[in-house]
Amino acid sequence: MKKIGLVVLAAFLGGAVAIGAYKLLERNNDVYSLTEKQNMMFANNPSKISSAGSVDFVQAAAAVSPAVVHIKTTYSATPSNPRSGGGGSMEDMFEEFFRGGGGRRQSMPRAASGSGVILTADGYIVTNNHVVDNADKIEVVLANRRKVTAKVIGKDPNTDLALIKVDVDGLPFVKMGNSDNVQVGEWVLAVGFPLDLQTTVTAGIVSAKARNIGILNRENAQPTREEYQEYQRTGVMPERPANTAIESFIQTDAAINRGNSGGALVNANGELIGINAAIASQTGMNEGYGFAIPVNLAKKILEDFKEFGVVKRGYIGVTFAALDADAAEKLKIKEINGLYVSGVVPGGAAAAAGIKEGDIIKKVEGVEIYDSPDLQEKIGRMRPGDKVALAVLKADGSTKNVNVILKPESSIAPSTAVASTKSTNTTVSKLGASFSPASAAIKSKYGITNGVVITNVEPGKLFDYYDFSKGSVITKINGKPVNNAEEVEKALQTSRDGRTTIAGLSDRGTFAITID
Repeated sequence: MKKIGLVVLAAFLGGAVAIGAYKLLERNNDVYSLTEKQNMMFANNPSKISSAGSVDFVQAAAAVSPAVVHIKTTYSATPSNPRSGGGGSMEDMFEEFFRGGGGRRQSMPRAASGSGVILTADGYIVTNNHVVDNADKIEVVLANRRKVTAKVIGKDPNTDLALIKVDVDGLPFVKMGNSDNVQVGEWVLAVGFPLDLQTTVTAGIVSAKARNIGILNRENAQPTREEYQEYQRTGVMPERPANTAIESFIQTDAAINRGNSGGALVNANGELIGINAAIASQTGMNEGYGFAIPVNLAKKILEDFKEFGVVKRGYIGVTFAALDADAAEKLKIKEINGLYVSGVVPGGAAAAAGIKEGDIIKKVEGVEIYDSPDLQEKIGRMRPGDKVALAVLKADGSTKNVNVILKPESSIAPSTAVASTKSTNTTVSKLGASFSPASAAIKSKYGITNGVVITNVEPGKLFDYYDFSKGSVITKINGKPVNNAEEVEKALQTSRDGRTTIAGLSDRGTFAITID
């Protein structure tokens, strides 16, 4: 009995000591220092482990470099315009975009170059559309210095992708990875032929995902060489198709320069995660930010090229604006995240699913969305007839899960074919802008005799889509001089065939835009 009593007493004393010690050490959470809080938090919450592999890039570079090729293109000399062809044409436009330029080149380059990535042993190669667009001849220089002629299988300006083919077997090729698994901060390699150098490998990290820089929208808004030639013959610019550009770039600080276009962005395992396409630069040379098309988007486009020769794209049939605090304030709503539906195409997929103007798209396939690339890239991977699951916040505050069956472009109006911020009815309200008469000081500054100043641009409306900015001056609409909002409204009523021309100027120079 004595022993049992001693055991019980020891247990009691031990428990009392433990409780006392806990109470002694227990403190209010606010008493802990920042360092202590950090240690407590991260001791139980280890950081994400990247799947990028080792930070030694030797094996990855050795595996990828033989499958990245140098593409050389030649062109006919023709009068210049922003889309008159030539692998360098879009890169010239990249430079103008980021330098705030806008001047026209005076002559066409007779030759240009870029990069490409071999995807199969029998010679299928992915590159950028702007590398091969309008080229009269495409030559591919392989890793063994052999030069072969390539033919275009398919190209798509809306994603800036192209698939070309060389008649060679037994080629080395790059394994395609999964761009959805790419994490901000992980190591990547850019492989290509910058500045006409031989194979060059640079390293950096992924600095952002789902970047929309507006560069494809601007490029596609310019007339093609064929359209320009028709304009020269007839004096009338051909009707333009809807702008359906999809931008959801992987941003990296790996050094990318002219000539890298179409080259490989790979992770440290040597897996292809993106196709290098553009740079952000004030000089036209690398300044720290490059942009690559995610390989998961490219896979679908390239398969379409191989199977059909063209892209089979499905459409939701809405116009929308990405929300943030400023947009929510202007729209007089409380939500600051998601995509605000500013219009629904009659007969489109969204209309059939019950989506209405004023709804807010919050999720796609169960994943929260914050900006247009989050939705457009996922839709860009699908074909007509595919089903996409959306979570939509309705005006009454309820959230509704809807399945939208995508429709082909031919089923809806050409000018509203894709989810974008474009609107088409040319009235002042649909333009989404307010105007005031140009002051004497403004007229003197620009050397004009009439005009209206844009005083406000609404998100999700037509002027926002075309990137009009506050302070720009509109001088003519449909060729008619305008001096106030009333004259703007009257001039808009003179549009023909649904097309409106708007001319004006800003600190960046003069502009003339045709809106379909």
